[in-house]
Order: sequence, then C-alpha cells, then structure tokens
Amino acid sequence: MTAASMATAVRRLRNFHEDPAVIARWQAWTGPLLTRLTPPRRRALLALAALWVVVKRPLKDLAPAIEMRSPSGPAAAAVVILLCLAIVVVTYVVARRFPALPAVVRARPQLWLHGLFWVLVLVCWMLPKGRGVAALAVAGLVLALPFLLWRLGYLLMSGQRGRIAGTRFADHLLYLYPAYGGTNTPYGKGIDHLARHEARTDEALARSQLAGVKLLALAWIYDRGLELTAGLVHGEPGGRLGAYGLGLPQLETLMPMGAQVPWLAAWAAVYAELVSDVLRLAVRGHEIVGVLRILGFNIFRNTYKPLLAPSLVEFWNRYHYYFKELLVEFFFFPTYVRRFRTSPRLRMLAATLAAAGFGNLYYHLLQQDAFISTGSWAALHPWLETRALYCLILALGIYVSMRREQRRRGTPAAVLPGPALRLRRVAGVWTFFALIGIWGEAGIASFAQRTDFALALFGLR
Repeated sequence: MTAASMATAVRRLRNFHEDPAVIARWQAWTGPLLTRLTPPRRRALLALAALWVVVKRPLKDLAPAIEMRSPSGPAAAAVVILLCLAIVVVTYVVARRFPALPAVVRARPQLWLHGLFWVLVLVCWMLPKGRGVAALAVAGLVLALPFLLWRLGYLLMSGQRGRIAGTRFADHLLYLYPAYGGTNTPYGKGIDHLARHEARTDEALARSQLAGVKLLALAWIYDRGLELTAGLVHGEPGGRLGAYGLGLPQLETLMPMGAQVPWLAAWAAVYAELVSDVLRLAVRGHEIVGVLRILGFNIFRNTYKPLLAPSLVEFWNRYHYYFKELLVEFFFFPTYVRRFRTSPRLRMLAATLAAAGFGNLYYHLLQQDAFISTGSWAALHPWLETRALYCLILALGIYVSMRREQRRRGTPAAVLPGPALRLRRVAGVWTFFALIGIWGEAGIASFAQRTDFALALFGLR
C-alpha cells in the first residue's frame, strides 16, 4: 500500500460517518428502527425518561443538606422534588405568556430569574438551622436549583425570542431534566438549538447516529489516554502501566509546597494537568453529545481539539463549547448590545470581562454549596480570591487574543504563519492556560501558596 492510499484509507476511517456507502449500510441495518423513530417519538421518549431524572437529580444535589436517614429527610426530599417541578412548570407558563409580562420583566428576564433565586438563598440563610421539614427543604432547594437555573434561562430566552409557540412542555422537559446526562452547563442548550440540529429524515438520522458512534469511540480512546497519563506520568496504581510511571505528583499535591518543588517537576505537573483537564472534559462531553447524536440531535461537539488551537480565543471556543455559549448568550451579548456603543474597543473589553470574567466567576459561585446553603464567608473567601484572579487573567487574555485575531483578518495566504510559527503559537496557548490553571484548579492550596508556586516556575522564589 502506497503512502497516498494509506492516507486516503485513514481519512475515510476518520470520516466514516460521512461516507455515503457507510450511511447506506447503516440505513439497511437499522431501517425499521429509523423509520419508526420519528422526531415526535424521540422527543416523547426523552421526555418520559426525564421523569426519572426529575426524582434522581434533586436527590443527588440534596446529599450535602439532607440526611435521608433523619426523620424529616425523606419528607424534605419529596418537597424539594415537587417544588423544583413546580418551578419548571411556572417558568414554562411564564415563557409561553412572555408578551403579557410587565415591561420591566420582559426587559431583563434573566435578572429576575436569578434575583428570585438569591431571595430564596437569603431566606435559607435567615432560617434557623433546624432539622424540620421546612428548613431542610429550603436548604435542599437552593442546592438543587443551580442545575436548573441556566436551563430555565434558555426556556425564558425561547419565550423572549417568540420561539416557544408550537412547542410542548415535554419538548422543554427533555433538556431541563436531561436523561442523556449533563452538568450545570446545558449541553445542547435549549430546545431552539436542539431543534435546529434535529434529524428530520432517515438519512439525516443515520448520519447523526454514526457521528454519535464516532464520538463514543473517541470518548473511550481519550479515557484510555487518561489512564495512561495517570499511570505513566503520575505512577498511580489504578493507571495503565503505573509500575513504569515517572511518579510525578499531581498539581494539587505540589501547589501547597510552593517554591520547594523542583523546577522541572513543577513545569511538568502544570502541563500534565492541562492535558488531563482537556481529556477529562472531552471524555464526558463526547459521551453526552454522542448519546444526543444517536438520539437524532446532531449538535456540535463540546470539545474539539483545543490543544491544537493557535490562539487563546480559539482554545476557549474549542475547549468547553457549551459553557462558552452560555457565557456568550447570558453575559457577553447583553453587555455588548447595551454598553459603550460609541467605543468599539471598550465595548468589546466590557463584554469579554462580563462573560469570561464575571459570568465565569458567577457560574462557579453557584456551585459553592457551603456558601449557598449557609452564607459563610469563611467557606467562600479562599475559593473566591483564587478563582477571581483566574477569571480576570482569562478575560484579559481572551480580549487581547480577540483584538489580535481582528487585526489578522484579511491577511493574504502568502503571509500566513508557517508550521514553525504556528507551533510556537500553540505552545504559547498551552503555557497560558497551564499557568492560569494554577489559580483555577481545585485543591487545598491557599492563594499565597499558588502564587509562590507560580513565581517559582520563573525562578522568582
């Protein structure tokens, strides 16, 4: 086999989901199923499966607040499940009647949604910390709602854009309580985005399902890559080939040691953590999007080769696509549309700071269970000072990168960067995200310890 024919074979294997012959064969194998699995039936199945998540998801979120073995635990859990479902129904009704809402609500529906959530949080803080059903239910509710908040935001956005007509409650239930999995970030966004990428024909469904199979295969490969990293780099017993590993400690273990860490080991740990983070996110995202594609929603990947990105903004777009979309839709665009219209640069800076900076910080604040349920500043302060710096540096880096990309637009092909320059740019992107990850990673290290560790990388400690 010649090199050209081998390259062609590899290309066909990588893009088997777009090969007409493979698509035809898949249709022949699954023909009756494809014919019967119409869009309304697929949505109905997902909505039916969501009823299980209606119960399962709140129980998972309530674990820190409700002791199920206590006398009031089961009753409080039942109340939280019913209240969450009631909030979903009320928000759906509000979205359907959006034009009839007061003008002040129509102008800022997301602010009202999150404002009501924080009113509930304040009520939780003021209630006596008893073990009664009411106190436990309120504490549990404020922990369960962050999973729904951004999904409810997409539901309100659908009503605001006038796109909710023609949809049923079940259509929204499938992403509000996704049976296909997910985090506080809604993979696939709301029904507007899902419907745009929904397969309408047997051939389109076959293409979507094959693309989903490819993502699930990639998820398996990346998961094996994580095991190899754990074994060969960190020497963990559970990792593959751990007996032959380098034994490099994890970054969260090294950071509390500050400047005491050997220089080479510190740099290796920083880069290894970046690669592991990307692989972990890719595995989970590929699994969720793969399942969605098999179900007929041929949506974009959540992670697409970020480690090959030649610029910071491109890495950010490729790394966690649906989180980036959340920040863009709920923070970037509202700021960009309303603020600093006479100053394009200041307008872009403000919108970027609002999204990658404030929005990023606020999103992760909602996941600080100890603070949300108790209001304890001591529980929040160590996290806040490290995460705030991470978000600020990230936002400024993305803004600078966006400005540079704007200046590069229209560059003739003859003067585009060659392989060597592109490689240097990719290395620079790796270094930027690896370094800010020192303040973005979870762990017990304090702000001072993380800063000392970062300075020691450059011989400044």
